[in-house]
Amino acid sequence: MSTPPTMGLSSASSSTQANRENRGVAPPPKPPAAGNLGETSRAPLRADDGRLARGRRSRARIREAAGSLFRERGFDGATLRAIAARAGMGASSIYRHVQSKEELLIEELSEMQEEAWTQFRKLDDRNRPTADRLREFFDVQHELLVQDRDLTTIALRATTKTEARVAKRVLKLYDRTIGLLMEILQRGRMKKDLAKDVDVLEAARLLFHITNGARIPWANGMVSDDACRESIHQGVDLLFRGISAETG
Repeated sequence: MSTPPTMGLSSASSSTQANRENRGVAPPPKPPAAGNLGETSRAPLRADDGRLARGRRSRARIREAAGSLFRERGFDGATLRAIAARAGMGASSIYRHVQSKEELLIEELSEMQEEAWTQFRKLDDRNRPTADRLREFFDVQHELLVQDRDLTTIALRATTKTEARVAKRVLKLYDRTIGLLMEILQRGRMKKDLAKDVDVLEAARLLFHITNGARIPWANGMVSDDACRESIHQGVDLLFRGISAETG
């Protein structure tokens, strides 16, 4: 008895495909290409997409609810579940927007900073000496922080939390602060208020650390509002002894 000829894999596959086509059966779907396993193609949301607008409204309600509960119950007494209830949403829904109370506090600090910058720009005379402009910006910022001392205090403490999501937001806030200070310093260099060899980025970083260092004892109730403000002014004056055009 003769042995039937064997069929290679490619021939068998072609034969199976042909039989499927003859019977009108659709071929099985192709597996995803290597490197695309588990990936889904999702078009980015447009700026006018309703989901974005709803998300912004939800976050605004959450922040408002969190702020009121922090003031009423303190940081420890205001749970995410309570914040969700105050915002009018389910306990699980809030996690679509935030993962911790610290994130909400950092957002409050960011909002205060942007408000301080807006107020500063309304009053600012860009032709004034750079040191005076910096002191004025810090004064406006400090006034906003003092207006809501309790919330500001716990928010400043939240910046020390090392949890990754919070730390990422803190770094973003710090970068924004340094960027605003750089804008003032850059104008000063254009006006030749600063020495030619001044590193504006480094000077902005120093100013940032000076103000943070002054606010730590204030946030812990160790110094008064006026003492904190004066400490920041002294830090600005000390820095300008080294970077002003007159010194250079």
